[in-house]
Amino acid sequence: MARGRPVEALVLTPAERDYLERQVRRQRVARSLSDRCKIVLKCAEGLPGKQVAGVLGISERTVGKWRGRFVRDRIDGLLDEPRVGRPRSIDDDAVAAVIERTLAARPADATHWSIRSMAAATGHSHTTIRRMWNAFGLQPHRAETFKLSSDPLFVDKVRDIVGLYLSPPTHAIVLCVDEKSQIQALDREQPVLPMMPGMPERRTPSYVRHGTTSLFAALDIATGAVIGKCYKRHRASEFLDFLKQIDANVPGGLDVHIVMDNYATHKTPAVKAWLARRPHYHVHFTPTSASWINQVERWFAELTRKQIQRGVHTSTAQLEADIRSFIDQHNADPKPFRWTKSADEILAAVKRFCQKTQQTLCAEL
Repeated sequence: MARGRPVEALVLTPAERDYLERQVRRQRVARSLSDRCKIVLKCAEGLPGKQVAGVLGISERTVGKWRGRFVRDRIDGLLDEPRVGRPRSIDDDAVAAVIERTLAARPADATHWSIRSMAAATGHSHTTIRRMWNAFGLQPHRAETFKLSSDPLFVDKVRDIVGLYLSPPTHAIVLCVDEKSQIQALDREQPVLPMMPGMPERRTPSYVRHGTTSLFAALDIATGAVIGKCYKRHRASEFLDFLKQIDANVPGGLDVHIVMDNYATHKTPAVKAWLARRPHYHVHFTPTSASWINQVERWFAELTRKQIQRGVHTSTAQLEADIRSFIDQHNADPKPFRWTKSADEILAAVKRFCQKTQQTLCAEL
């Protein structure tokens, strides 16, 4: 027998549904209001409060609170109630004007707004500007880079490689292969001052170069183990030698699936001939300008952060020894990376980003 009080069905008028969905889609609405609209929309679908809480990652009590307020006061019930104390001195129109200016304009003497330049331009205090930007998640001082792949086979390659990650073939090993070229052996002009209580490690910004090395690496996606070897150069001959090392380390009787990029040294006649003589080797090329799909790049980031970035090396031999030591310690307790996104989720995200980029270009024109 079902327990608990029966919950009355939540029915929305077309106007209410349109308003709620519009608030969820808007990027310039406070997140708190957006979350409340999501709660009401989920409840209107007939989902019980516990399920709505699980989907949205909130407590069941929060779901009941905003469902009840909407049933009682409809749209007005989702707005914040007046608080005790001094009334607001800045109305919604003034806040909207600041947010619009932040997103659509630039200061005359800079590429982006700072808190104090926006305060000077609008007449508000810098603490007020900070609260407004925090409420809307705006950080004009930050910028990120992106590059969309122009590969005509982008969709097919993404589905192929992600399929390997999420559902590896049986009786096979999947290796992500790439090279980290021109790793510099850098020494500081003056000794590094060690960290002390209340003082971080300090080093000179200037350095002395002692040569470079290139690391070829293959990451086993199932175990996280890495096959790696350093070379003075990164030509096709070195890559072919590394393939031979992979072949010597792979157990017999297994198909070998290699994920790698379209670098010229990976497609020379000698490399193609070597692979053709081994039909159990299968090559999967990543899309152009999509190195993020190759899992060994994530391992390279770990190597850089833990060993190279702050390392001090007086010779390439010392640098290569530290890299080999890092590989040995990693392989002593390897852990695979966990791929979580399906091909459909990745392609949907790329589609949304392309649409947003196109809308931005159209707005500028």
